[in-house]
Amino acid sequence: MFKKLREARRQKALSSGYQIIVNVEKLETRVAQLRESKLVDYTIERTGDENIVGSIFKGRVKNIEPGLKAMFVDIGTDKNAFLHFWDAIPAALDKGLEEVRRKKSQKSQKKPKYISAKDIPSIYPVGSEVLIQVSKGPIGEKGPRVTTNITLPGRCMVLMPLNDQFGISRRIDDPKERQRLRKVTEKMNVPEGMGVILRTVCKGQRARFLIRDLRILVSQWEEIDQQRQNNKAPACVFREPELVERTVRDFLTDEVAEVLCDDEQTVQKMKDSVAKISPQSRKRIHFFATKQPIFERFNVEKQIKSAFDRQVWMPCGGYIVIDETEALISIDVNTGRNRGGKNNSDKMILETNLQAADEVARQLRLRNIGGLIVVDFIDMKGRKDQNAVYRRMLNQTDPDKAKIQVLPLSQLGLMEMTRQRLNESLSRSMFNDCHSCGGTGRIKSAESISVELQRKLSGLIQRGDESLTDLVIFVHPEVMQRLKEEDANDLVEMERRHHGRLTFRSDPSGAREDFKIVCQSTGKEFTS
Repeated sequence: MFKKLREARRQKALSSGYQIIVNVEKLETRVAQLRESKLVDYTIERTGDENIVGSIFKGRVKNIEPGLKAMFVDIGTDKNAFLHFWDAIPAALDKGLEEVRRKKSQKSQKKPKYISAKDIPSIYPVGSEVLIQVSKGPIGEKGPRVTTNITLPGRCMVLMPLNDQFGISRRIDDPKERQRLRKVTEKMNVPEGMGVILRTVCKGQRARFLIRDLRILVSQWEEIDQQRQNNKAPACVFREPELVERTVRDFLTDEVAEVLCDDEQTVQKMKDSVAKISPQSRKRIHFFATKQPIFERFNVEKQIKSAFDRQVWMPCGGYIVIDETEALISIDVNTGRNRGGKNNSDKMILETNLQAADEVARQLRLRNIGGLIVVDFIDMKGRKDQNAVYRRMLNQTDPDKAKIQVLPLSQLGLMEMTRQRLNESLSRSMFNDCHSCGGTGRIKSAESISVELQRKLSGLIQRGDESLTDLVIFVHPEVMQRLKEEDANDLVEMERRHHGRLTFRSDPSGAREDFKIVCQSTGKEFTS
C-alpha cells in the first residue's frame, strides 16, 4: 500500500516537474534532463576531457593588442586566453537582475574610481599578473575567453568576491517574495567589498539556507585567495567541478522531482555533495538498478539521436530545418503535413509557428548551439499573431541557463536571436568533419569527376612529352563504373589520338573525388 502511495506521489511530481537521468560509463558520463518524459537538456563529459569554463586562473599578460582592444593572457593552457578590455572592467548587474541597495559601512562610503577601457593597458601592462575566470571555453581555433569579474555559483546564490553589488533574479516575480528576499539580503553578513546575486531557486527558501550557502561560498573564496597567494602565474587556483557535481549544484532545484543514476558510487557522491547545501534534497537522489540500459529504459537514447537530425518534426505535422554554419544558425519553419482547412489557413500557420517556437527553444538548449540565430517563421498577416509567437519564444527560452536575447519578428517574418556560446556545440564535440566532403555534406558526382579526369589527361597529352605515352590512372570504384559504362568511347578516342596507352585501375582506399595518374616510364605522379 505504502509502495503504491509513494509511486503515486512520484508520478504526480513528475507530471509537473523535471527528472534527471544520469548514465555513468567507463569512458563517458551523460546527464539528461526530462520534462514530461521529453528530453530538454543533455550534457556529456568524457574521461580525459578538461572543461575549464568557470575555472579561475592566475595568469600573466603576454601581449596587448590595442586594435582589438584586448590582451592575451598566459594561463598555462595550449592557447593564450583572450581578455577583452570590456571584460576587465568591473561589470554592472545583468538586465535580468534587480539591484538591491544596502547600507554601506564607513569604510566603503568612498566612491570607487571609474575605470574605462582606456585605463586597462596601464592597469594590466605586459608581464603583470591578473586573476581571471574562464567565461567561454576554446572553440575551434580560438582560445578560451576570460574575464576579471569573478563569480562563484552556489545553490541559492552567486558570490561576487571582487564586486560589492547585490541583486535578485527578476524571474522571481512575486512582489511579496521579492520584498522578503530584499530584507534577507540586507541582513546578510557579507564581507566588505563582496556582493551576491540571489538565484531563482531562492524563492521560498528560508533565510538560514541562504546564510549557509553564503558561508560555503565565502569559505571557497578564501581557499582560492590562498591558492592565488601561494602559486606563481600561470596557475589554476580553482577548478570547476565535474559534470555530476555541477548537475547537483545547478539543476537540483524544487522543480526537479527526482535524480536517477545507474552507478551506486556516483549516487553516494551526489548525496554527499548536496548534503552540504540542502540535506533534504538527498531523498530525491536514487540508485536505479535495471538490466536494461537506463537511457533506453526512459527512451532517452532515441531522443538523443534526433538531436543530430537536420529536420525535426512537430506534433502538428510541421517541421523545422536546422543548419549550423560558422557564422550563424539558420532555422527554417515549414508547414509539412499540417495543411489545415480551407478557411483556417491563418490558424494553421499560427499553430505551426507556435509549436516551432517551442521546438526551436528546446533544440537550441539540447544541441548547445549558440551565436547568432535566425529563425524563418511562416509569414503571418496579423501583428497579433506575430506578437503571440514572440511571447511564446520568450517564455520557452526563459529556463535556459545560457543568456539569450530575442528580437521581435521583422517585416520579412524573420526572428533574430543570440544565445551565449560557452563550449563547442553537441554535434561539433561528438563528430569530426568528413574527410571527403570537409563537413559540407556534399561530394562531386561521378560525372563531374570523370570530366575533371579527362581534362587533366588532355592537359598532360597536349604537352607533347613522349614519356607520357603510357599512363596508369587510379580512380574510385564508383568512378570506374562510370568510365566503363558511359565514357568508354571517349577514352578510347583519347587513347587513339594520344598514340599511347591509358590503363585504368580501381582503388577503393581513396575518396571518391580523388584520382591519381602515374607515368609508367618515369614513375612521376599527377593527382587531382
